[in-house]
Amino acid sequence: MPALDWSAPWLAPWREPGERVAAQVAAGRPQHAALNDAGAGPVRFVLQEELPAGRPYEQYIFETGQCPVRPGLHDFFNALVWMRFPRAKAALNRLQATEIARAGIGARRGPVRDAITVFDENGALLQAPPALWAALQERAWQRLFVELRPLWAQARLWIFGHALLEQLAVPRKGLTAHVWRADAALDSGAAADEWLAAQCTPQALAGKPFTPLPVLGVPGWWPGNEDFSFYDDSLVFRPRKTPEPTPTTTSAGSSRS
Repeated sequence: MPALDWSAPWLAPWREPGERVAAQVAAGRPQHAALNDAGAGPVRFVLQEELPAGRPYEQYIFETGQCPVRPGLHDFFNALVWMRFPRAKAALNRLQATEIARAGIGARRGPVRDAITVFDENGALLQAPPALWAALQERAWQRLFVELRPLWAQARLWIFGHALLEQLAVPRKGLTAHVWRADAALDSGAAADEWLAAQCTPQALAGKPFTPLPVLGVPGWWPGNEDFSFYDDSLVFRPRKTPEPTPTTTSAGSSRS
């Protein structure tokens, strides 16, 4: 496992138990065992080989309460999200299993499973003043990050997607979260977990209530954005298309990647 900068804004909330688990893995302990040692949760982590051939990953987790783990950062961060957002992860897993039981593994995942995959891999919760949300939804990047910059002191961003956390281990400018607007009253990670779990309904997810946010543009998250020319990169900070294209569903099969 590569060394991680636990002081980075996106990793600091995961430092405990992440740093402790990473140290055990570096000392030679199997990753799934180190994760299980880190504390109780809604699932038990097992070797990838425990997943029977041909059995959907999400269905296996739902039916057995066991989450297969491969070596490396991707499943490491997925496990940390299970620990930090146990209710929300369980709600998403339950929906995945329900959709698989209802429709099977077909040519397409369908809107609900597709949205779950997007958020599970690259999602985040953003608690922010209304003016910031309006600018974000309009993709008004200069207003969002420059004109309204002082308002970011009142905002809170929780990364949820484990693939995004994995990518942020080696940060690059274009990394983008699919953010869900969080209730303004949330005051802790536990409250955010409970709130998100309640929001995870088929109806809500099918509507894909997410807005793209280039995370290294967030004030305080990257030294380079102190120079406001950082936001002039139109390949990253793209204007909103009007009208926005209808999202397409992803290919069928397990959302595991």
